[in-house]
Amino acid sequence: RAATLPLRHRAVHGHLSTFLVVGLLSPAGKLNVNTETVQNGVEGLMYLMTESSKMMISEVDFQDSVLVLGFSEDLNKLLLQLYLDNRREIRQILSELAPDLPHYHNLEWRLDVQLASRALKQQIKPLLTLKLHLEQNGRRNASVFQTDPATLLHLIRKLEQALNEMKTNHCRRIVRNIK
Repeated sequence: RAATLPLRHRAVHGHLSTFLVVGLLSPAGKLNVNTETVQNGVEGLMYLMTESSKMMISEVDFQDSVLVLGFSEDLNKLLLQLYLDNRREIRQILSELAPDLPHYHNLEWRLDVQLASRALKQQIKPLLTLKLHLEQNGRRNASVFQTDPATLLHLIRKLEQALNEMKTNHCRRIVRNIK
């Protein structure tokens, strides 16, 4: 799991895990439970807070989420207050950890058609030239592509297929967890 996380996130996660292990030795002894149980509980609460903050869920939705955990009403109210007090800060930290991927800025295109050549008088050869401008970290770069209509139609079908797949529940779940 740690190998797939960005380096900064792994460092934060590593320091947090170390803090949890060291900081939980004393409470685990006082509660007469092993350290791993307390650590799993704290990591579960961290997960609850980060996922709730990612989705910016409402107070009612948060209470419904915590209600199924079987905590007392006072503890549920305390968790709600903790969530409300820290959700903006958690979102800010999560946004700093998110990768900055290239995104669309502009697309230029040109259609060239060769109608004849010296060898062939009745020839129609279309060629589409695309210039895709992407932006990342405030820098713009451009890529130029040339294709024929058949390849372009194939590309369009594949992109539409990918967009339709993004509408499936499985992909929505993955995207929601990435954000």
